[in-house]
Amino acid sequence: MARPKPATFDKQKTVAENRRARYDYFIEDKFEAGLALQGTEVKALRAGEASIAESYAEVRNGEVWLINANIPEYTHGNRLNHEPRRPRKLLLHAREIEKLFGAVERKGMTLIPLSIYFNATGRAKVELGLAKGKQAQDKRQTIKDRDWQRDKARLMRERG
Repeated sequence: MARPKPATFDKQKTVAENRRARYDYFIEDKFEAGLALQGTEVKALRAGEASIAESYAEVRNGEVWLINANIPEYTHGNRLNHEPRRPRKLLLHAREIEKLFGAVERKGMTLIPLSIYFNATGRAKVELGLAKGKQAQDKRQTIKDRDWQRDKARLMRERG
């Protein structure tokens, strides 16, 4: 019998976060994926060096790949150091891959990495978001809502 998955992702140490993703996209669903890394990539991630600001994920030949994520070379690495922007394979269950492929193909959605982190067992994970792009007016509405929530909290604090 399979172990039940936790309701939220067990993030122990967040390495990189794509804060712009929530501004540019409506996040419909979230997935946790493992990350297939080479030796020095793990050390660079543990040092807290990574950027996923311009990255995305795509489904190719029944596999999901993280494209354009920057994990810089490990400073103490030798000639066997990794390439910083190479495509990295994401490890997901077959059903999850089929679900993602269907959403990307039929609904025109995008796979956006939201964060890279280490879980409680020390494994590098990627939080993937199945997203739909926002229009300019949606972005303005998001800013208005955020400002109103901030003002409302300020008013409540002042009045007690």
